[in-house]
Amino acid sequence: MLRIRNLRCGYGGLEVVKGVSLHVARGEIVTLIGANGAGKTSLLQAIVGLLPPWQGSVTLDGRDSTGTPVWRGISHGVVLVPEGRQIFADMTVWDNLLIGGYRNPDRAVAIEEVLEHFPRLRDRERQVAGTLSGGEQQMLAIARALVARPRLLLLDEPSMGLAPLIVQAVFEIVESLREQGVTVFLVEQNAVAALGIADRGYVLDTGEITLEGDCADLSRNPEVKRAYLGKGYKEVWE
Repeated sequence: MLRIRNLRCGYGGLEVVKGVSLHVARGEIVTLIGANGAGKTSLLQAIVGLLPPWQGSVTLDGRDSTGTPVWRGISHGVVLVPEGRQIFADMTVWDNLLIGGYRNPDRAVAIEEVLEHFPRLRDRERQVAGTLSGGEQQMLAIARALVARPRLLLLDEPSMGLAPLIVQAVFEIVESLREQGVTVFLVEQNAVAALGIADRGYVLDTGEITLEGDCADLSRNPEVKRAYLGKGYKEVWE
């Protein structure tokens, strides 16, 4: 569904993404892990057209979409849930969902379907979004994206700033998306959680892919354990 080849991009004269190549097959959850500042967000922005690539290509369903405007990507079923949630804080939950489906002619039906999966949001649909808890705001950001009926969902750090129990709930939601037919490309610093639900993974270090493979293999890799999984990893996974 998604193939990136030798992608390079950055800001001004600073190259942030340095020749990245990866792919995401239909029906997969693929994760990209890496430290803060590794270039993960910049890569996502280049995929959806927010950051013009300097070199390389982005292919969606076999169609070259390098540098395609964001609105056109949404029309093709590619939707980004940005880092920091970026909900419309002064608007209600319902209005946030309406905006998420602005290019979907069946958005009223889509909103009802989404609220079936997010009963907490249904209880708060007339509440101002900025008054929600952090976890509820993250749920709203994901729900808003789903109203657009994405085929490929790009998630940027969905666990950021959330308590451990809320992180678990959010990742359970992400894992359930696969059953709904949504392909997911998950960018995360929380390597334990990401590798726990994904099929395959890539490690991004200072703009370059340094490791890739099945998540089970990556979880046993000594370099990944040392750099990203930390103490307590054995207890969590084995």
